[in-house]
Amino acid sequence: MKLTILRLTTLSAQDRIDLGKIWPDEDVTTLESHLGENHRLYAARFNARLLGALKLEIVGTQGKISRLEVREVTRRRGVGHYLVEETIAQNGSVSDWWVADDGSADQGERAAFMQACGFRAQADGWVK
Repeated sequence: MKLTILRLTTLSAQDRIDLGKIWPDEDVTTLESHLGENHRLYAARFNARLLGALKLEIVGTQGKISRLEVREVTRRRGVGHYLVEETIAQNGSVSDWWVADDGSADQGERAAFMQACGFRAQADGWVK
């Protein structure tokens, strides 16, 4: 089965379990009620399981990515890069991108990853 990047608008019971593994500190039960046109959730799905996810907030032509995370057992296989790349591709009306530095990962690894995705560093995140 192929890795698929999709926008989640409703969450299945399995999606909630998988998101709980991706974001163990997030209250995924309330996540769905915050989703809409300006607050989106994108995830990488493989074999009916979510391997990574991110939140996207859109204001005009600006997109703010936060909570970008890939399950530890799946890292360093291109899932995160594909997730970011496809999220950008699926939101063609967004021209300015910003990824929040939420301190959730090793900063050296995160910086290398963001540069590989074509972003450049700023004081509190990365821009493209």
